Amino acid sequence: MAQEREKLGGTSEEEDEEEMEMDVKEEEDEDEDEEENKSTAMIVGVEGDKEMSGGDRFYRGEGQMSGVRRCRPKEEKERTKLRERHRRAITARILAGLRRHGNYNLRVRADINDVIAALAREAGWVVLPDGTTFPSRSQAARPAGAPSNSAITSPSSHMAPAQTPPATLRGVSSGFRSLVEYQPCRLKGVFVPNSASAYDGSRSRTAAMLGDRGERADNSPLIGSCMDTLDDKQLGVINMKCELVDPDGLLKQLRILKSVNVDGVMVDCWWGIVEAHAPQEYNWNGYKRLFQIVRELKLKLQVVMSFHECGGNVGDDVCIPLPHWVVEIGRSKPDIFFTDREGRRNPECLSWGIDKERVLRGRTALEVYFDYMRSFRVEFDEFFEDGIISEIEVGLGPCGELRYPSYPVKHGWRYPGVGEFQCYDQYLMKSLRKAAEVRGHSFWARGPDNAGTYNSQPHETGFFCDGGDYDSYYGRFFLGWYSQVLVDHADRVLSLAKLAFEGTCIASKLSGIHWWYKTASHAAELTTGFYNPCNRDGYASIATMLKKHGTALNFTCVELRTLDQHEDFPEALADPEGLVWQVLNAAWDVCIPVASENALPCYDREGYNKILENAKPMNDPDGRHLSAFTYLRLSPVLMERHNFLEFERFVKRMHGEAVLDLQS
Repeated sequence: MAQEREKLGGTSEEEDEEEMEMDVKEEEDEDEDEEENKSTAMIVGVEGDKEMSGGDRFYRGEGQMSGVRRCRPKEEKERTKLRERHRRAITARILAGLRRHGNYNLRVRADINDVIAALAREAGWVVLPDGTTFPSRSQAARPAGAPSNSAITSPSSHMAPAQTPPATLRGVSSGFRSLVEYQPCRLKGVFVPNSASAYDGSRSRTAAMLGDRGERADNSPLIGSCMDTLDDKQLGVINMKCELVDPDGLLKQLRILKSVNVDGVMVDCWWGIVEAHAPQEYNWNGYKRLFQIVRELKLKLQVVMSFHECGGNVGDDVCIPLPHWVVEIGRSKPDIFFTDREGRRNPECLSWGIDKERVLRGRTALEVYFDYMRSFRVEFDEFFEDGIISEIEVGLGPCGELRYPSYPVKHGWRYPGVGEFQCYDQYLMKSLRKAAEVRGHSFWARGPDNAGTYNSQPHETGFFCDGGDYDSYYGRFFLGWYSQVLVDHADRVLSLAKLAFEGTCIASKLSGIHWWYKTASHAAELTTGFYNPCNRDGYASIATMLKKHGTALNFTCVELRTLDQHEDFPEALADPEGLVWQVLNAAWDVCIPVASENALPCYDREGYNKILENAKPMNDPDGRHLSAFTYLRLSPVLMERHNFLEFERFVKRMHGEAVLDLQS
């Protein structure tokens, strides 16, 4: 144990002091080298014999300049060395104390940057390897397309205690310290299926939407049970070695959830953890233990096949990269990643251009995804047979969503920028050239050269402005190809998922790109892969594809109000209400189940009423409504008395209970 702690924590104070002395010795050597360089520089200056300026001994000779600093007295150099020794000694003691008492994972030769980064992460900030720092999702609002946090629902009979649960690095704990000591875990959301029959023998989520006779009324139950979502992070539920961290603490948390009638948990199974080190070497140990605990408590599981990286987007405060062996391949073959016009690679997920390319040590990307899903299905067969695992959500792109990574924070995107097209890796460009040749216009085998940058606005570009090139012959060809690549990728992956998880409900997630929706081009949607300008329905083809595989659609931002967006970001010309209505109707028209979740924290009655309005439209003649809703997330703000009472009222209405419309 001590050896492992030393490996993680670094070295002892004595070793730190030895390193400090070595660094000072290096500094003395540098001073000696500096003296030699000064002498040489002075000689060069004298030989040049062109010009000399007094105090700084500045020489110019034969077209070159040699600068020589003033020679420091020996006493001054000694004082500098003493100050440096003193500074380094203090640093060594600080690092040793942080390692020993703070459990900070600092490297052996950590510097002040490492200390600042560790303290920032402890305070809930996100610090990326390149130094980029931004608030975690618990500290800042985010656009609807960004990854979301989650929370815990409670039955209507449960009252909020006086204490509020302390927040963890991501999400919050499911219990209070006065009830149980816990290891923080990443709680991503609350899934609420629409009736108790959602987990009976029926395989269809649609069947669970209806009453005994398939009839619907305003107070018919939309939600009859609750499911909490549980993600894994490096110091949370599952670590990078795929080990279950603090099973006793986790068991206490899940018992609290069970006591408030939560139906189950949702878990991300990260590709970067399970198949981390070598192809087809899967380590499911931590997940197996986690699933056993869930089963013992008679909870249900919804599992996400997460083939993307976690970290680098708005709201990400942990880092779970792609498998190491994939990253190694990417160093020599960077075109396996999505690429923008400037050639910047995005290692968040694999480019769809390699779906059928054998570049992953003899396998295609599709084969890699299928092998992973098949391994999961075989490994956890008993959980499928017992009905513990009720649904599989298949990750189809960045953040697990079906979209291009067109607005990456790591590349400088900020809301409400239009984003950039991500089709410049060699494999997608090869596909574009082939499509242009088939069309008979080889010169169309290029991306738009007037589409602006990540943070451009539509009217600033020649491509997205009103009457712009997006609606030209070339623009329609390019956008048609770009969006079809997205649909084809989802079609292929879901075909394999259906094969791997035969008989199990499958879902996929679609991001809500609502900014610039009121413009003619819908620029942000176009770069994301949704060909949805004002004169075309870009979601119908996606819904038809999902229908083909019997896949449910999970959509975001149902709580957002267009008026609020106009007040906060009037320049974004956003319309989340219009977008939600379009997507829901596209799915309902082909009769596939639609689930949803809120994109931003929601505590007020107006927001809850907007969710209910979208969940159960009052005037829909066909009685169509959401099959499920995921509430994001529990926080100390939610647990404040007034906010919790509003949330309790919302849950009752989602259950179909009659609630007096009185302000509390």
